[in-house]
Parts: sequence; C-alpha cells; structure tokens
Amino acid sequence: MAEQRTVRAGVGARAAQIDEGLRAHMNKVYGTMSVGLFLTAAVAWAFGTAEPLQSLLRDPVTLAPNLLGWVVMFLPLVMVFAFGAAINRLSAAGAQLFFYAFAAVMGVSISWIFVAFTGFSIAQTFLITAIAFAGLSLWGYTTKKDISGWGAFLIMGLIGIILASIVNIFLASPAIHFAISAIGVLIFAGLTAYDTQRLKNDYIQHAHSMDAEWLAKSAIMGALNLYLDFVNLFMFLLQFLGNRE
Repeated sequence: MAEQRTVRAGVGARAAQIDEGLRAHMNKVYGTMSVGLFLTAAVAWAFGTAEPLQSLLRDPVTLAPNLLGWVVMFLPLVMVFAFGAAINRLSAAGAQLFFYAFAAVMGVSISWIFVAFTGFSIAQTFLITAIAFAGLSLWGYTTKKDISGWGAFLIMGLIGIILASIVNIFLASPAIHFAISAIGVLIFAGLTAYDTQRLKNDYIQHAHSMDAEWLAKSAIMGALNLYLDFVNLFMFLLQFLGNRE
C-alpha cells in the first residue's frame, strides 16, 4: 500500500509539473504571437499612412501593386516555407529573430488596408477578430474532442483558397472574391482551434524529454502558426466588415 501511494504521489507530481510547464509554454506562444502582431500593426500603419512609402508599392489611386508591390505581396509566403525548412538549423534565438522579421514584412505586405479602408473599420474588425480568435483558441485548448482529423481537410482547403486567390488576381471576379473570403473565414476559424489543440498535444507528448531548445523552437513555431491564423482571419473578415475609403 505504501508503495502504491508513493507511485500515485509520483504520478500526480509529474502530472502537475507537466500542467505547469504546459501553461508556461502556451503563455510563451501567445506572448511571442502578440509581439509579432504588434510589430505587424505598427509597420502596416507606418507604411499605410505615409503616401511616399505606399507609392513605392502600389498606385496611389487604383492600389494596383507595381513590381516591388508584387514581390512584397508574396514574400511572406516564401518566408514561411523558408522558415519551415530552416527551423532545425536555426538556434531558438535565430528562429525568434526570423519570426519578428517575418512579422515586419507582413506589415509592409498588408499596409494597403490603411489606404483602402477606414481606420475605424480596421480597428473594429481587429477587435472582432481578437474576440473570435480568443474563443476559438480557448475551445481548442479545453475541448475533450479530438479534432486532429480536421487537419488534412483544412490544409486542402487552405491550398485551394491560395490557388483560387492567385487565379482571381487575373480574373478579378467579385463572386469568386466573395466565395474565397467566406471560405477563408471558416478555414482559419477551424485552423485556430486545430492548431491550439495540436500545440497542447505536442507539448504533452514531448514533455518527458524537457529539451529546452526544442521547447523554445516549438513555442516560436506555435506562435507563427497562430499568428498566421489570426492575420488571415482578420484579413478575410475585413472584406466583409471593412468600410472602404
């Protein structure tokens, strides 16, 4: 009996340690993500409200991107793939620096919204996105339902809207644009919950090793995933809620 009590006490202490570590890990994920979002917002505002800077990327009247504008538009996508390929060769500090550089580039890429939409509608949409994101992420963290099966479907949907968005650059179809925006909201709402649960489960599965370097990189990659969910959810909602200038 004494041995059983000792074993139970050890298991309970280990579980408590994992729970404490998980909370610290998720706090770092959300903290890193929040810094990235702040950096993106600051850079987007700086470029979007400065006409000389914005004119380097787009026509000031039509907002059509020039050559540099096209490069900046697709650069975040290239950086995401490069980050995924290089993460194992980067130190935790290097990965964090790369993430912040990516967040700054994303700010330049989406800075045109400050020309196209009113400041009030941008702020309103950001608030709505933050509330929705918090609710979805909390559900993904607390639900007992296994939603890992959503992954393949959501990734297929994401690839589909990326391809459709590229095609619609040339077609400029309002109907396709509306459909992409509606589907995009649903996909990134699902990805927010899915990514949150995956981050939680990944930590629990690897908690026994307590590899500090892995934990640090995992937190940065988790921050990147949730950051992308937030930004894309915001951009798609802005198509519905934003008031044009």
